[in-house]
Amino acid sequence: MAKPDKNAPKRPNARLPKGMRDIGPAELRQTHAMLETIRGVYERYGFEPLETPAFEYTDALGKFLPDSDRPNEGVFSFQDEDEQWLSLRYDLTAPLARYVAENFQDMPKPFRRYATGSVYRNEKPGPGRFRQFTQFDADTVGAESVAADAEMCMLAADTLEALGIERGQYVIKVNNRKVLDGVMEGVGVGGEEFAATRLTVLRAIDKLDKFGPDGVRLLLGAGRKDESGDFTKGAGLNNDQIEYVMSVVEFQPGFNAEDIELVNSWQDRLRSNETMKTGFDELDQIHKLVLASGYGRNQIRIDPSVVRGLEYYTGPVFEAELLIPANDEKGNPVRFGSVGGGGRYDDLVARFTGQKVPATGFSIGVSRLQAALNLIGRAPAPALGPVVVTVMDKDQIPAYQKMVQRLREAGIRAELYLGNPKQFGRQLQYADKRGAPVAVIQGSTEREAGEIILKDLIEGAKAAAAIKDNKEWKETRPAQVSVPEAKLVEAVREILARHA
Repeated sequence: MAKPDKNAPKRPNARLPKGMRDIGPAELRQTHAMLETIRGVYERYGFEPLETPAFEYTDALGKFLPDSDRPNEGVFSFQDEDEQWLSLRYDLTAPLARYVAENFQDMPKPFRRYATGSVYRNEKPGPGRFRQFTQFDADTVGAESVAADAEMCMLAADTLEALGIERGQYVIKVNNRKVLDGVMEGVGVGGEEFAATRLTVLRAIDKLDKFGPDGVRLLLGAGRKDESGDFTKGAGLNNDQIEYVMSVVEFQPGFNAEDIELVNSWQDRLRSNETMKTGFDELDQIHKLVLASGYGRNQIRIDPSVVRGLEYYTGPVFEAELLIPANDEKGNPVRFGSVGGGGRYDDLVARFTGQKVPATGFSIGVSRLQAALNLIGRAPAPALGPVVVTVMDKDQIPAYQKMVQRLREAGIRAELYLGNPKQFGRQLQYADKRGAPVAVIQGSTEREAGEIILKDLIEGAKAAAAIKDNKEWKETRPAQVSVPEAKLVEAVREILARHA
């Protein structure tokens, strides 16, 4: 046995970086199908495509980092040859703000754009939580009217329905950061010195769906102990402050005409708080706009408990949530939560120009939504693989390649088997692994007769599963037909149409 060479170069370990993942062809094709569906809705709303780089100068991304617990570690950063710091984008909105600031004078206003791509977050990875994932955004820049915010809510609803999620199986929840700011002012924690308390209050409100009103009251007060005995320290508000907060976040107006009087009477009790009044006035306008456009409470509804995490929101905020009950692989119930969201961010472009530029947007977490759709069986069906032309005689490869080219020229995905053709069974195993719907077979006997054999691999797999006796399978040769070579394209198309 030869001794290892100590001077040989050290081989790297083949390993994925933490929080990253490889994505195979089936999932990628599914993702592309989803992206095209989303793109179709965004285009229908009049948005135009825009692509910005994967990284920006770090100061252009600003202080609005995604992980508030680790604001200096939320992005992946590096230095260029000029020792300037660059960072991978953590969303698609901060790069848009930079683009608008650079091109503001030349672009139409309002400016409507959509963008999709990977974003990167330097956060602690966990189950289903990756450091790279896909988003698909639509933004309107330069429109101050809340009609632009209402349109984003309608866009979100239409997109989810286009992806096959029926009404009643999702909801677009709408709130306003001014309402939340007014709540903070109302309980006396509005100043900068109460920043930590405000964060704790917002996190408590965000747990309403998970812990219910009583659990949120505990988190707003002294704290909450969970079933395992772990204690979460609360915001330390007194009972009056807690009930003030809960009176706002538990209010659930609907999008029905009879609710308007209720909304107005409830707002009257809070009109002494100007910030909150402005927020609810804007929500009332959104209410009327979506109602006039035919959207009901089972699609879009006001929900004052909605808390968006990023700090740059200045007005209406919204979240798209799936309501479909589902279980994971172990049979445990799964709550999907938010699969998209957005809001108004009027101050983001002003970081560059000093000039306030109103803007609003909506972002779909494509990776998260795709995982949810797969779990409930609503994801797009995987695309068929290529037709595989097998090789029975090596000296006939030019003839087999001509068959492949005929299929390609007819717009059919096709490939020639390029492995070792000695064992024909391995060629069919390869075709199965490729997801091929059809295998094309021609030996010397078929060639002399001017025939080809087409094996429908999808029907064949079904039939083979139903036939237990090997002799019966050999006698029936399921889903296998012989056709004239001249009708190759026509016969393959018939099989593909069967499985479309």
